[in-house]
Amino acid sequence: MITTADLIGMRVLITGGLGFIGSNLAHRCVELGADVTVYDDLDPACGGNVANLAGVERHVRLIRADIRTREDVGAAVHGSDIVFNCAAYTSHAGSMKDPRKTDAVNVVAVLGLLDAIRAEDRPIRFVQLGTTTQLGSVHDSPATEDHPEFPLDVYSASKTAAEKYVLVHGTAFGIPVTAIRLSNVYGPRASIRTADLGFVNYFIGLALMGRDLTVYGDGSQVRTLTYVADVVDAIITAGLTPACEGQALFATATTTQTVRELAHAIVRQIGRGRVRSVPWPPERVAIEVGSAAISSDRIEQLTGWRATTTLHEGLARTSDYYRTRLDQYLSQG
Repeated sequence: MITTADLIGMRVLITGGLGFIGSNLAHRCVELGADVTVYDDLDPACGGNVANLAGVERHVRLIRADIRTREDVGAAVHGSDIVFNCAAYTSHAGSMKDPRKTDAVNVVAVLGLLDAIRAEDRPIRFVQLGTTTQLGSVHDSPATEDHPEFPLDVYSASKTAAEKYVLVHGTAFGIPVTAIRLSNVYGPRASIRTADLGFVNYFIGLALMGRDLTVYGDGSQVRTLTYVADVVDAIITAGLTPACEGQALFATATTTQTVRELAHAIVRQIGRGRVRSVPWPPERVAIEVGSAAISSDRIEQLTGWRATTTLHEGLARTSDYYRTRLDQYLSQG
């Protein structure tokens, strides 16, 4: 697992570093002694927030630029030892309304990052973030990395395409690449103003405001939820482990909950809010993957990583974080 010596002095570039996962990754990399550069354009649709770097802002170099601008990307990549690509347009529903933007940010911009890495005269490690929804509907549960991929929405399809490009660049050009597929990540520093940027954190925000948590249908669909601190350690560990090069790996918790169970757990934890069922919107039915349990055995075998935060612990830490910062996360964007 990770030690301070693994990252100390390493020049780390985090694209999308003002966003949810990227900013948590930045905090952890600073803690581990890395020289961190954050690259983000604060697109309101992507959930970034300058407040996410509070506490480490003096230890991070911030580049405000669009990941689609190749000249800026090339300059940022130059001199890096490892690039963590956390930049993405992540809305499943939004991707169906704007597939071109989704492709430009999630696929074409990834090719730009890979081009910039190829232009350097030394190897730069590259870690691509993906999603378990690349699988589409899960037929074999818990799903492993060998499960067929039939994504149901443009966002998931874009992540599938980008991942394939990343892995091809690894085999064809010798770039040390790893892809990490994540599932329903929750925790501090996420946008809570819309479900499009993650329904778990959105539910937490609703409960803190004493509002209804709306569950589609009977809420029986199963989800694998993973606390962001566990995810960050998986990303770093896999990125630094030679055995993970050329791999696409799931990194999720080992337990599952139904959406209804989760909603009630949030209400109990926070002591406010109410769970209410509503009919499925037609546009959501078309892209719903159904119940999904995921196996992270492969990354554990390769690295020793395993999610350790229980749902109760994760919800407690997350709600405590937002209680004193609710206004700044509701007003962003």
